[in-house]
Amino acid sequence: MSDLDLLTQSLARNVKHWRAVRGFTLDVLAARAGVSRGMLIQIEQARTNPSLGTVVKIGDALGISITTLLDYEQGPKVRVVPADQAVRLWHTDAGSYNLLLAGTEAPGPLELWEWRLMPGESSTSDPHPTGTAELVHVTAGELTLTVDAVEYRVPAGATASFEANTTHTYGNQGDVPMVMLMAVSVPPVQ
Repeated sequence: MSDLDLLTQSLARNVKHWRAVRGFTLDVLAARAGVSRGMLIQIEQARTNPSLGTVVKIGDALGISITTLLDYEQGPKVRVVPADQAVRLWHTDAGSYNLLLAGTEAPGPLELWEWRLMPGESSTSDPHPTGTAELVHVTAGELTLTVDAVEYRVPAGATASFEANTTHTYGNQGDVPMVMLMAVSVPPVQ
């Protein structure tokens, strides 16, 4: 499959996904984006390669980035952000700063949790509704995050984000307690 074919397929899949998450009909998205309903149908059926301007309009109407619309990844999306890749937006000489650990497209309610898992313990979660996103930031120990049967190691100081519409497990395979902060974004009820 060529890069262009891959982009066309990714755009089709992602426009359909985010339109469903937002609860938009084709007509609603067409009106919000200023794009014809016919063009949206062609995009969702991967029958056209729209201009960058059209992709930008659709992304803006859905409230998501172009990167998200053109994302090649299939299946559960998990992104681990190493501690040294968090973004510091400002700081002072006295030592104050803010740190953007990670972000994700979030359509609805957002929950913030603190978790502590003792060595050898784990907790499994059933799949959440489509569109649910989770962010976890490990402050102590190491999290073993399993999403759709794939293990990811998230050490202290690192952050991970993932779509939580599949079975996932938080585990501590280390010998010290694991502590993390977790934000859960749940899509609004349609």
